[in-house]
Amino acid sequence: MSETTRWIDLEGAVNARDLGGLPTGDGGETRRGRIFRADNLQGLTPDDVALLVGELNLRHVVDLRSNAEVTLEGPGPLTRVPEVRHHHLSLFAEGGRHTDVEADTIDGERVLPWAERVLDEELRVTGFYFGYLRDRPDSAVAALRAMALDDGASLVHCAAGKDRTGVLSALALEIAGATREAIVEDYAATGERLELILKRLRGSDTYRGDLDARPADDHMPRHRYIEQFFAVLDDRFGGPMGWLSQNGWTDEDTAAMRARLR
Repeated sequence: MSETTRWIDLEGAVNARDLGGLPTGDGGETRRGRIFRADNLQGLTPDDVALLVGELNLRHVVDLRSNAEVTLEGPGPLTRVPEVRHHHLSLFAEGGRHTDVEADTIDGERVLPWAERVLDEELRVTGFYFGYLRDRPDSAVAALRAMALDDGASLVHCAAGKDRTGVLSALALEIAGATREAIVEDYAATGERLELILKRLRGSDTYRGDLDARPADDHMPRHRYIEQFFAVLDDRFGGPMGWLSQNGWTDEDTAAMRARLR
């Protein structure tokens, strides 16, 4: 990872970057080398594992994929590294037969078809990102706590490293005091790698059907998507911190995250 970029170049993942180096509201910046974000990790090579675990001191992986995704795609090579602790915390994935929760069943896990979520009237108003918090506040809070653990770096990921990972990264940065502008820009930065992300996911039977069912442009992470997410939290809860406090997040949790990223 270069000092001049937040991107982490890996052979087996295409959307990995550091949450450090972003401006904060008090004129500082978030600390590098503490929390990373990425797309699927099951394709990591031995050199990737050596970089992440050896050089970047990775000790915690927060996997936001659904149980069905992990069953279909596999847990990935980092699960075989004894130094790394895994935290599997499904948020109910974006859309698609194998990537969401509720209806189809794979090994006892239920997955929700995209059509049912489209008909969810609340999500028409609030957007699907709020649905992650509405449906699994326990997972969201537990994921943030795992990201804030201080015995080495942590990495949060899903399939594309875009939506679920984007929401959790945005919340972590908000807690740490990053500016809203910086948070939105970090979210949108995934668009720089979107072509590579889609190419990689289309190589998987798990994701190909869902991706091909929508135009490629539909997958672009636009500024307004994460801005709408924050607007919902601001309107309904007085901001992300209000939502967090209503769901068990404590002052001690905030101090831990700020200590990680400040």
